[in-house]
Amino acid sequence: MIDTTRPQVVVLGTAQDGGAPQAGCTQTCCEWTRADPERRRLPASLGIIDPLAQKRWIIDCTPDFPEQLHRLNAVSDPSWGLAGVFLTHAHIGHYVGLIHLGKEVMGARGVPVYVMPRMRGFIESDSPWRQLVEQGNISLEPLADGLTIQLTSQVSVTPFEVPHRDEISETVGFKVHGPTRTVAHLPDIDSWAAWEQELGDFLSGLDVAWLDGTFFDSTELPHRDLSKISHPMMVTSLEALSPLPASLRDRVRFTHLNHSNPVINPESPQAAQIIASGAHLAAEGERFPL
Repeated sequence: MIDTTRPQVVVLGTAQDGGAPQAGCTQTCCEWTRADPERRRLPASLGIIDPLAQKRWIIDCTPDFPEQLHRLNAVSDPSWGLAGVFLTHAHIGHYVGLIHLGKEVMGARGVPVYVMPRMRGFIESDSPWRQLVEQGNISLEPLADGLTIQLTSQVSVTPFEVPHRDEISETVGFKVHGPTRTVAHLPDIDSWAAWEQELGDFLSGLDVAWLDGTFFDSTELPHRDLSKISHPMMVTSLEALSPLPASLRDRVRFTHLNHSNPVINPESPQAAQIIASGAHLAAEGERFPL
């Protein structure tokens, strides 16, 4: 039972940027998803709720922001509004939902959008995003690697920079700290080997970690060069996790699943392999008290 007076996070999406099913995909993976609305997955996003402060935030403003805001409203009071948005990076599944804050839709006023320096420069200089700043729909709030932002007396957030395809902006994950627990949302990273942080050390400081699970293995997209779409394969992640204690593996929930990833089907042998490893698959709607 979730204590509704306690800060919590809620999983608002678990898919790669385009969601599942994905536009233009007529392969078996997407037709399976289309066959049942319950199988649909929205792009990876996390909601943060502090009931005592009556405030809510969203990590990443995806193309499915309207539905994800609706999901956030279902587990918290809509009258609290949106206290802010945290952006991980400038790939389309993580920021383009900002457009709904503009005058054509919500006509928001001064919603804080927390951004790293290059991300700030991109939004301020590139249309249509700069219009959101110029028209006062959003207010860009600076982030720095490792610098904690205190949101309320109970909730704080710390960005941490990771290696990724940083064509437009740097890439960060976020740690969310509550009174007794800390979680992390890390939907995109090039590889665990390229990161200066040891995966075991990273997990040891957390209670739950939503980690990049974009592709299960290299066979999913035979028509694409996956070396140019840098993400750790789930099979590689399982190898990295295997020497770790069961208590650390249990903290992992794989998210940011590509539409081609077979683990989207919970009945697949690949999904069973993840569960057998002691790790987990992220579940949309899951709530975790902080």
